[in-house]
Amino acid sequence: MKLSILDQSPISANQTAKEALEASLKLAQHGEKYGYSRYWIAEHHDLSGLACPAPEIMLSYIGAQTNTIRIGSGAVLLPYYKPYKVAEAFNMLATLFPDRIDIGLGRAPGGSAEASQALSDHFLKGVWSFPDSINDLLHFLDNDFPEDHPYAKVKAAPIPKQPPHPWLLGTSKKSAILAGEKGISYVFGHFMSDKDGPAIVEQYREVYSKTPHKEKPYVIIAATVFCAETTEKAEEIALSSLIWSIQRERTEGNKGVPSIENAKNTPLSFEEKTKLKAMKEKIIFGNPAEVKQRLDQLQNQYHADELMIVTITYDPSDKYESYRLIAKEYKEL
Repeated sequence: MKLSILDQSPISANQTAKEALEASLKLAQHGEKYGYSRYWIAEHHDLSGLACPAPEIMLSYIGAQTNTIRIGSGAVLLPYYKPYKVAEAFNMLATLFPDRIDIGLGRAPGGSAEASQALSDHFLKGVWSFPDSINDLLHFLDNDFPEDHPYAKVKAAPIPKQPPHPWLLGTSKKSAILAGEKGISYVFGHFMSDKDGPAIVEQYREVYSKTPHKEKPYVIIAATVFCAETTEKAEEIALSSLIWSIQRERTEGNKGVPSIENAKNTPLSFEEKTKLKAMKEKIIFGNPAEVKQRLDQLQNQYHADELMIVTITYDPSDKYESYRLIAKEYKEL
């Protein structure tokens, strides 16, 4: 089973944004050492406690200090941008780091309505035209516009020997159908919504099979996972992330991911305690054997080709250790 990393570049309560971004670099380096297939970093805008609004900048920083692990966006929020500019940026990354670049695409706003307005006057129009934007982007990446197309003579230079590999990220049938129609790989965000997940992924495969494409359908399932030597330790390090989610709903998350001690001492209402219990049931945590069992179940549930793990902890060392233990259990080390 292939394993990968999804990083949201969270800022802990004791960190600066710079330190959080440096921790993201170290995570990619650890992932490479442990045998993970790819490292992706997400795009967010003015969301308290998340440090990366520009994956393409971080990927150049990370690519220069890693050697073999695939690196990519999870995801570029395409409705904000012209496909040509995105193609230029990722073609440049693919030129610098040959056969290592993925370009994950999403249509979510990734921030508040005010941030969306600051980024673009036409975000909703971009969402509506998302399928057409993907078409243009794929043509720019493959350098294969029809001769009569207005962009036929426009190249997204530099042209790499191996173009970036495109992916579509989503949690709905709409995204699955679109990925299948476009003939690109699909990532289902199980950590965001597991509602009808297997049926959505199966819809992707069905649509994909009805149209001839260059490659076979490929599915990654992204899940929230916390692993430690003991189940108790895993639950403890997970608590910081779960309490932080509740704090953000209170609009109190600007102080960053809380320490385990502070998370334990955070007063919760009855409704928040109920929410916390439900959140624990949706994540995967435990000792290495328990985590592998749950991940294997997830893989079998979706018939996934690959699993992508997102882990947010207060102490980066707990995060690195979680990924190490999982890789060791899968004998990736």
